[in-house]
Amino acid sequence: MKLHYSKILLFFLPLNILETSYQAHNNNNEPYIIQHHTPTNRSLCECDKQSSNYDKDTGMKSVMQQFVDRTSQRFEEYDERMKTTRQKRKEQSEKNIEKIIDTDKREKSLAEKVEKCCLKCGCALGGGVLPVWGLVCGVGYAVWSQHATKLAIQKGIEKGIEVGLQNVMKIADTSSFIRGATMPPMEELAKMTTGISGDNVTLYDIFQCINSNTNSPLRGTHPPFFTTVKNIAGKPLIQFNSDHRAEAEAVANAFKNAKATEFAAKTGLLSNTIIASVVAIVVIVLIMVIIYLILRRRRKKKMKKKAEYTKLLNQ
Repeated sequence: MKLHYSKILLFFLPLNILETSYQAHNNNNEPYIIQHHTPTNRSLCECDKQSSNYDKDTGMKSVMQQFVDRTSQRFEEYDERMKTTRQKRKEQSEKNIEKIIDTDKREKSLAEKVEKCCLKCGCALGGGVLPVWGLVCGVGYAVWSQHATKLAIQKGIEKGIEVGLQNVMKIADTSSFIRGATMPPMEELAKMTTGISGDNVTLYDIFQCINSNTNSPLRGTHPPFFTTVKNIAGKPLIQFNSDHRAEAEAVANAFKNAKATEFAAKTGLLSNTIIASVVAIVVIVLIMVIIYLILRRRRKKKMKKKAEYTKLLNQ
């Protein structure tokens, strides 16, 4: 059985070779056919171009004429509608332009008025009110300084007399003439020092003023006290200051300190008021100038945009 299989396989090989040779032989003997392209002329002659299949058809001619008439009518109607639409749009555009121009004029007028107002206010405050206010403040400060000086001197006198009378009572109490005797009240002694001024607020001057007041009814009720005052007031100034140095310095310091404190309080209040008013005016001027610059810048921007829009519309 194996032998037959091998023979069968060997038989197919020459058979395949024969078949291939036969097909090659038949292909070589087939005739070769050449195809020629025949061009076709599809052009029309002059008579065909000008002639129409519907030239002699009256029905078709009437249909074509109706089409032309209707088309022309529709074009005319369309032109009329477009003219009306263009006119309406033109009128509306003119109205809008007029509104824009009126609005722009009003805004421009308002902005210019505000700018001028701010500029005038700033110039008036900065160029007119501020110098005048400075002059007024200067004059007022000078007058007020004089008044404050008077008030300060008066306050210093009162304080100096108060301290001086206390030291008068203290010095008189240590004297041998007044031991066991009564002394006048300080309020009554203060009435005897009315001749004291800002130039003689010293302990020595207070003794001199009390001693020189000979019409006081206190002399009859308190003779030892006035005798002591007379003895002390009769001393020379150098000896008096040497004997009562501490008390004299206390009176002088009380006068100076009270005067300086009162003057500083009065002038300080005035100075603060003037400074606050000047600062307020300067701030108002700066605000006006800033508002003017802002409005001017905005107006320039609007004018620039308007010029650009006008240029675009003209194009």
